[in-house]
Amino acid sequence: MTIMNNNEFLSKLSQNLLEILEDNEFYDITIEVGNDPYVKIFRAHMVILNYRSPYLRRILSTRVNRNNNDGSLTHIRLPNISPEIFQTILRYIYGGSLLLKGYDISDIIKILIASSELGLQELIIHLQLFLIENRKNWMKQNFSLIYKTSFENNSFLKLQDFCKEFIFNEPEKFFNSNDFTSLPESCVISLIQHKNFQKNVIQVWEHVLKWGIAQNPELPSDPSNYSKNDLNTLRDTLQQCTRFIKFFDLNHKEFLDNVYPYKKVLPKDLRENLIKHFINQPDNKPEPKITKEISSKNTMDSKIITIQHAELISKWIDKLEITDEIKNPYEFKLILRGSRDGFSPRKFHEICDNQSHTISIIKVEDSNEILGGYNPIIWKSDYSYGNTMDSFIFSFRNKENIEDYILSRVKDETLAIFNSACRGPAFDFDLVLNGNKRGSTLLSPPCYEKPIRKINGSFNVEEYEIFQITEGSEEYEMFQITKGSEPKGDSNCNIS
Repeated sequence: MTIMNNNEFLSKLSQNLLEILEDNEFYDITIEVGNDPYVKIFRAHMVILNYRSPYLRRILSTRVNRNNNDGSLTHIRLPNISPEIFQTILRYIYGGSLLLKGYDISDIIKILIASSELGLQELIIHLQLFLIENRKNWMKQNFSLIYKTSFENNSFLKLQDFCKEFIFNEPEKFFNSNDFTSLPESCVISLIQHKNFQKNVIQVWEHVLKWGIAQNPELPSDPSNYSKNDLNTLRDTLQQCTRFIKFFDLNHKEFLDNVYPYKKVLPKDLRENLIKHFINQPDNKPEPKITKEISSKNTMDSKIITIQHAELISKWIDKLEITDEIKNPYEFKLILRGSRDGFSPRKFHEICDNQSHTISIIKVEDSNEILGGYNPIIWKSDYSYGNTMDSFIFSFRNKENIEDYILSRVKDETLAIFNSACRGPAFDFDLVLNGNKRGSTLLSPPCYEKPIRKINGSFNVEEYEIFQITEGSEEYEMFQITKGSEPKGDSNCNIS
């Protein structure tokens, strides 16, 4: 008896599935891919798309009317993918293989981005490894493109690791290249927050200045000739970056020599706090003793939760047991409050887009119930899904009893966060703030482990708050000056 190799079966199956793709008789869906004038219609089969792509499964679940028996075809659009790239991916979806020989590296990157949009996790990993193992020199030569691509998508963890390793091994080479000044703001913020670079505050400050000046080529070449308008322009460019630099870790001379000459490009509140802080550090006195602030503040700026809630949420973020001791709790910095800033999705995205490590806290109207969620990645407004394994949603049935809670961690990381410009914070559809002081939850959540309410559907919002958390670990600890009346200013501790 002849025994066939398993690979022979798989090869034949792959061939047959590709033949089905090319068959024009039994398709039941059309896919319009690309934007005018480069648009192509593909014919496919819903059952295959449904089981091969989480993104397409989501689309099909909302588009297909299961009670519709009139024989009409389902039609979907994918405007963000080019027809050539989608044809390659569609053959992978059906045949389970992809030959990269003959593809330009730029096309491989386009395939990678499209694979992420379609939730093809197996292909995402394979393409990243292919680039790292076979195109390393090209990626170093085109580092800006690779860095920008990898950090705009949280699915590209292996490319992110490659970028970090390259920067750490050759930091000066990277900072002195044109690649650095061509990075988008979000990438610069991610980079300067990393613990390896926060150790040298002066270097971080000089590079951030260099980046900011490069974004405004109309500025005079000599900073001493900057007008008031020039300084305002540079301040507006740097306002998000400067808040992540640990200026308070400098000594008096470092601040005076390197930061004070550019004081006008700092946000007013930060500038005033720094000046007050360093006025009390004259040259003829030793630097004040610095001690770690082991615990977070005894109070927090919230109308909904207490410091006890914050400590419990901090344990959930670190995946600790409730009985574990937390030595360096997170600091919760309020960045949005509904009653102060507004409840509209537009205001949420205006304040929170490109902000990472955020906690959403919602107070349900006419009750003591609190709902919330943690998003470790940045918010966007592009109707994309954010991929993360670390998000979670939760509820406290009674805010007075923190032990009465439900914690629900993400189970489908590809659909963990929904970035809709028409909604506020949205943890897929399992917890959504819809605007107009309305929110909703699902009793059978598809993307998180379990429901956080016993009631399905909508609820009214009395108040909601968004906090950005900063870490209290050794590299990002908050510092407290141990001098009686010395002003402390803001600590600039951040998460890498």
